[in-house]
Amino acid sequence: MVLPRLLIIGHGYVGSVLARQFVDSSFTVRAVNRSAEPGLPYPVLPGDVSSLESVRALASSLGADAPELIVHCASSSRGGPDAYRSVFIEGLRNLHTAFPGVPVIFTSSSSVYGQVDGSLVDEDSDTEPDRETSRLLCEAEQITREAGGIALRLAGIYGPGRSVHVKKMIEGSATIDEGEVSRYLNQIHRDDAASAIRHLATVGADHFRGRLFNVVEDTPLTQRQCYEGLSAILGLPIPPEAPPELDRKRAWTNKIVSNAALRETGWRPLYPSFLDAVRHDPDLVPSIRETVETD
Repeated sequence: MVLPRLLIIGHGYVGSVLARQFVDSSFTVRAVNRSAEPGLPYPVLPGDVSSLESVRALASSLGADAPELIVHCASSSRGGPDAYRSVFIEGLRNLHTAFPGVPVIFTSSSSVYGQVDGSLVDEDSDTEPDRETSRLLCEAEQITREAGGIALRLAGIYGPGRSVHVKKMIEGSATIDEGEVSRYLNQIHRDDAASAIRHLATVGADHFRGRLFNVVEDTPLTQRQCYEGLSAILGLPIPPEAPPELDRKRAWTNKIVSNAALRETGWRPLYPSFLDAVRHDPDLVPSIRETVETD
């Protein structure tokens, strides 16, 4: 099998793991970040995806080694609409201008689904987000798919050093939404998010041109099940009930995001559920304990 030359835009929490997975799978990999990062087994080149001049300079420097597949997993650094527009909308347009005809795998978010009734949602479900940032993600998905790329709606990413639920349990600030209905949480381990991208690239992006996939764990988990499970695994008290935090930064939703379409391509997660990862990822809980102790 001839594997495509890859360019990864964004060398952060997911991008750095993805690059290592690709290298381990014998891909030729280059990554792009705002600053160069020497000393790695693959080049990390400086570049700004939101700047057409920067992306064109990157394309010129690569020359005959131009990528045959691009993964856009750059972060907006939790910015607002302006950051989303710059990194995602303009970033994708810049990539298509500088690398015409090269398919892009774009990492979007399952936050574009605004359902609050606990229903099962798949790639054909309505997306009517009430936040401008989510609407911009939908626009970026459309740009990607119309150009023959693949859009991936990643659920909430967690992994070593990052899990709001484990962190709240350890520091004692977790609460369970009061009431009879417990909302569903949709998550994906960082390594499984990377493996989904690697899987699609290995099978061949041409097989999935214009497609959209949800990237989420196999097992639906309610907030109550999450915290009760963490309580049992970590040996900590079950958190008390409290009114839902409806005014928090992330929109309040309640839905089950289906990964059936991605599984049909042959992908399987290493961690079928969040609680599996808590039990079996040796770095997850210790790394978060360390962040809590040093805060």
